[in-house]
Amino acid sequence: MELIKVHDKYFQPFLDENLIRERVAKLGEKISTDFLGKDLVMVGVLNGAFVFFADLCREIKIPIQVSFIGISSYQGIESTGAIKSTIALNGDLKEKNILIVEDIVDSGASMNHLILEFLSLGVASISIATLLFKPEAFRFNYQLDYVGFEIPNKFVLGYGLDYDGLGRNLPLIYQLKTS
Repeated sequence: MELIKVHDKYFQPFLDENLIRERVAKLGEKISTDFLGKDLVMVGVLNGAFVFFADLCREIKIPIQVSFIGISSYQGIESTGAIKSTIALNGDLKEKNILIVEDIVDSGASMNHLILEFLSLGVASISIATLLFKPEAFRFNYQLDYVGFEIPNKFVLGYGLDYDGLGRNLPLIYQLKTS
C-alpha cells in the first residue's frame, strides 16, 4: 500500500483508476438512456468536479450542453459550513433539463444551495450526479440520481478532489490515513 504525503497529512489508496473508470462509464450509459431525446445541460461544480465531469461527458452518447459553476465550503480538511460562489453560471437555463455534476456530496449543504439557486432560475428539471457520496454525513432530503460510490465519512483526495489546493491531479482517490 503506497502512502503519499500532501502538505502535512498522509493518504492511502482508496479507489483505483480502473474501478473509477468502469463506474463512470456505467453512469454515462445510464444518463444517456435517461435523457435520450431530451435537451440536457450538464453543469460542472468547480473546482473539484472537473476531472469527473470531463470523463463523464465523454461517456455520454447523446448531445449535451455544458456549463460550470464554482462554489466552495472547505478549508483544509473541514467544511466551514459557509457556502460561497466563486464562479457564476453562463447562459440562460430557464426551462432546461439540468444535470448538476459534483465530485462529492457529504453534508449536502452545497448541493442544497445549488438546487435552490437552479429552482430560482426556472429550470425544467434538476438531476444530480456525484462521484462520491457520504451517507453518514448527509443531512438533507433530496435525491441523488447518479452516484458513483458511497463512501465512509472520511476525508479523500485525488481525481479532482484536493487538500488545500493539492492532489487534484492524482489519477486515483486516496483516503486520509488515520493511524
